[in-house]
Amino acid sequence: MSQFPLTNEQLKQQAPALFTEEPHYDVSDKYHFIPTIDVINEIKLHNWHPVNVSEANVRNDDKQGYQQHLVRFRHFDDLLNPQENAVELLLFNSHDRSKSFSISAGIYRFVCSNGLVIAESVFETYKIKHLGERENDVANAVANITAIKPKLMQNIQTLEAIELTEVEQESFARSSIPLRFDKHLQVNHTDLLIPHRDEDTKDDLYTVLNVIQENLLRGNISGTNKETGRRFTSKEIKSISKDVEVNQGLWDIAERIAFIKEPQMALVA
Repeated sequence: MSQFPLTNEQLKQQAPALFTEEPHYDVSDKYHFIPTIDVINEIKLHNWHPVNVSEANVRNDDKQGYQQHLVRFRHFDDLLNPQENAVELLLFNSHDRSKSFSISAGIYRFVCSNGLVIAESVFETYKIKHLGERENDVANAVANITAIKPKLMQNIQTLEAIELTEVEQESFARSSIPLRFDKHLQVNHTDLLIPHRDEDTKDDLYTVLNVIQENLLRGNISGTNKETGRRFTSKEIKSISKDVEVNQGLWDIAERIAFIKEPQMALVA
């Protein structure tokens, strides 16, 4: 993750699909095609700049250049004055209809280089259907994310103010297992609570959330396949869709814990 904006040349090198100029041949004539780079350029006009990009792997060669991709943007203010956490704007798209054009919100935590995707219960995902028209979906979505930035940062402070007991941390970890592992895969939930740096040896809800997230996403968690009895070690999640699913699920669990522990401190929607 760069702390400086990526140039168009860097974007093209890391994710050529952003520059595809026509949809995959399988999509219908009714498909409203918008090149991703056009939306990136418009978002930049609203003071959000791309800092990270990824595209999905493809199994069929004919999908290369049309696959799902994700661009993460950071506001000019946060690039100028970086803090421990930053709200990000997340742009999703594909040119084969495997992923609709949408803009969401996320939170980037510099200490562990992890990015959380905010659950839709906290922040709505905006679908992109038009560009350069009177009702501009991009401009509206960007304006809404910009407006809610202070509230999302307030949510982080709320989570940081809630201390979890050891039992509560273990409950959080157990609840998160289905987000990553199927029912026939058994892991020790306490392995998800092992921090990877001194800064994460804390008991507040936000830190615990990030520790569990890092362990789920980066893998190296050992377990047993209950159907075969064989041992396994989890791999890093590289699927964009699965990454988002795990992140949103973790944020949703954290939100419920916050409401149980401190109802008066419920996260701001």
